[in-house]
Amino acid sequence: MQLRQGLARLMQKKSIKEITVKELVDEVDINRSTFYLHYTDIYQMLEKIEEEAMADIREAMEGCPDDCTEREKIIPFLARFFSIMDSNRDLSLALLGPNGDMDFVERIETLIANRFLKQSSFPATDSEIRYAYAFCLSGCIGMIKAIDNFDINQGVQFSTYAVPMISGEIKRYLRDYSSIRVSRSLKDTAYKAIYAKERLSRES
Repeated sequence: MQLRQGLARLMQKKSIKEITVKELVDEVDINRSTFYLHYTDIYQMLEKIEEEAMADIREAMEGCPDDCTEREKIIPFLARFFSIMDSNRDLSLALLGPNGDMDFVERIETLIANRFLKQSSFPATDSEIRYAYAFCLSGCIGMIKAIDNFDINQGVQFSTYAVPMISGEIKRYLRDYSSIRVSRSLKDTAYKAIYAKERLSRES
């Protein structure tokens, strides 16, 4: 557990390629021999962590109906998914954050999309499915960050605090990983239009 927490902290600062075994063991104040009792190197450690996370997500899917076109049917899975992320908060932020493994993120997207999205009302093409779930996962990261940093003593509602963090993570994904580069000002205009449309829909 110490090693995993230490790796999570380091991955929130730098990519896995920049992290050495020495740096990790120094971070958690153990010796190298303890590390090598469990792993051959940093990459094998990350691989094991990711495989366990995938197994947890698969387990969360069990019992969920294949047809999740109705929102109520997918809520139990979403609740379990957020519970998994929250119970492994530091690792979730590290693995799904800017220094995480994008291959791992895409594996999650594919796993969830193959189970739920192709039966839903979302776009049906592979590229659209990938972007739809990337969008959702980015929002999940923002939610976990909001939960992690929210201070009830500040006197603001959680939703007021969480929405900017969620939208910020989505914007970061679009900025850093979108295959089509769009200027920040144009994206901001698009976001404002979406928010205005949602507000008008609620008011009408």
